[in-house]
Amino acid sequence: MTTLKMRSYGGETDWCAIANLIDTCEAIDKLGEEVSATELKLILDAPKLDKARDVQLWEDGNYKLIGLALLDMPDSPEEIDACLWFYVHPNVRSQGLEKEIIKWGEIRLSEVGKARNLPAKLRTYSREDKADEIMLFEKQGFAVDRYFWTMARSLCEPIPTPEFPADFALTHVSGEKDIQPWVEMFNQSFIDHWNHHDLTAETVRYWMQDPNYQPELDLIAVSGDREFAAFCDCQIKPQKNTNSSTKDGWIELLGTRRDYRKMGLGKAMLLAGLHRLKAAGANTAKLSVDADSLTGATKLYQSVGFRPMETWIEWAKAV
Repeated sequence: MTTLKMRSYGGETDWCAIANLIDTCEAIDKLGEEVSATELKLILDAPKLDKARDVQLWEDGNYKLIGLALLDMPDSPEEIDACLWFYVHPNVRSQGLEKEIIKWGEIRLSEVGKARNLPAKLRTYSREDKADEIMLFEKQGFAVDRYFWTMARSLCEPIPTPEFPADFALTHVSGEKDIQPWVEMFNQSFIDHWNHHDLTAETVRYWMQDPNYQPELDLIAVSGDREFAAFCDCQIKPQKNTNSSTKDGWIELLGTRRDYRKMGLGKAMLLAGLHRLKAAGANTAKLSVDADSLTGATKLYQSVGFRPMETWIEWAKAV
């Protein structure tokens, strides 16, 4: 392999090269990972991302970007649970750069683990049909930790009318005043989910800057005493739909506060979300779900017409 130069992320001046690399990889891999300039800015400017040390670029002798890695490390008092996202240009794959990137991720995560005096685990993902990636991760000491399904449902088929319990009202997020109650609801809803990390108001406030975010698609069920009880956050990504000639809408998040489960709120919120996506112009709804969800999410989705369309593997390795 040609001698490569590794360097830190340089900010806005790197956006064009990074976007081109991601688009080049997507043209070959077809993973649905097209990224707009605005989405890229949101990812790389995330407030808790150490841009100087947790994003790395690899260039060839002509200063062409051929590798990108980002280490995402959510806050946790018990363990550093980091996810390594990376892209390698198709022309230089299987020549050693992937191993170099993984090694960088392990070294960086180990440094953070020692500094915080916490155990650390490195995670990454591959789609089930990507045999080369599966072989790579196995050889690098990763083990399968979880499977996730991408599920889809046609919105051209009839969608049942949602039925809410008495004294519950359907509304949507409406500005700053709703952020903290929404965060509390989210954390209570997912506290017993596998690998859950609490969200903060700062994080939610930041991601609401996404131009694809539409408050009217960020649905909430409110109880009679005005407590946020359940939510369904939907999204339509126009650029991705244009690039792929699709009209997809996504159920990004669905959850019910623990005190309000077993009342039918989850199904009602899901159906309400499907109706909103259809009204917004989508003809297919998609979502990602833990294939072994302890809350029975897969059964809920299947009960309203969702079917698995692809499987993703989450890999993990202690460092």
